Amino acid sequence: MGQLKLTLRIFGSLVVLSIGQLTAQLKYPKASPASVVEQAVGLSKVTVHYSRPAVRGRSIFGDLVPYGRIWRVGANESTKITLDTAMEVSGKALPKGTYALYAFPESDEWEIAFHNNLSHWGDGRKNYKPEEDLFRISVQPEKIGGHQENFLITFDAISHNSAQMKLIWANTQVVIPFKVDTHAQMEKEISKKLEESPTAQTYYEAARYLQEQNEDPKRALGYLKKALELGGDTYYFHRVKSLVEAQLGDYRSAIASARKSLKIAANLEKDEFVRMNQKNIVKWEKLLEQK
Repeated sequence: MGQLKLTLRIFGSLVVLSIGQLTAQLKYPKASPASVVEQAVGLSKVTVHYSRPAVRGRSIFGDLVPYGRIWRVGANESTKITLDTAMEVSGKALPKGTYALYAFPESDEWEIAFHNNLSHWGDGRKNYKPEEDLFRISVQPEKIGGHQENFLITFDAISHNSAQMKLIWANTQVVIPFKVDTHAQMEKEISKKLEESPTAQTYYEAARYLQEQNEDPKRALGYLKKALELGGDTYYFHRVKSLVEAQLGDYRSAIASARKSLKIAANLEKDEFVRMNQKNIVKWEKLLEQK
């Protein structure tokens, strides 16, 4: 019995000690703060979790970040990139999922690795295995004007079907191209919604997408006629209808639709749409004269 009491006292002391150690841990700001960037590309999303080291007067590439050695693309934990839809990177298939992002910088070319093993802290060093890469791509570093103090991952040149992921630090930038087949996704979405209980807005949104992508304007025009039939006259239905008719080369009908849109927009004091319709009418009247 005495031995049991002693054991319990020792156990209790260890628990108290452990709790004390945990509560004594100091929270402090990280030198390389964590950051998250999310970017929609069409119907898809790319999310990157990374940390942002600062230059702080140091020489970066070829010095702080040595050439010829793996780099975690940031600081602290390894950088993670998550895709909610399969994409292409430099022509290589990147399935939906999460990957560790690593770089192997050189003065004139970098290798970027999309890595399957998410368990490494930082770059993994000796635990990193190239055979666990999903794939690597080669990119050329570029010199930029100005100075980027904190390492930055950002997206630019974004369209429905593509985007550029940029890694920028000090005076160096690397651009990684992403592509996604948003049109195939949209065709499935359009078919699904039209099979359910489509409204005027459903037909309008399908037509607007096709118009923006300059895809199948005859089908888009059919959707707009259905939208007008179900939803009545609106300045935005007639405006998109005018744009589709112009894509079909029917400038006379495009002008008539634009005038209807303009009249409704003016009554609602939608000045921006009044101006856009006015500009298009002038443009299409000139094209009509040239026929």
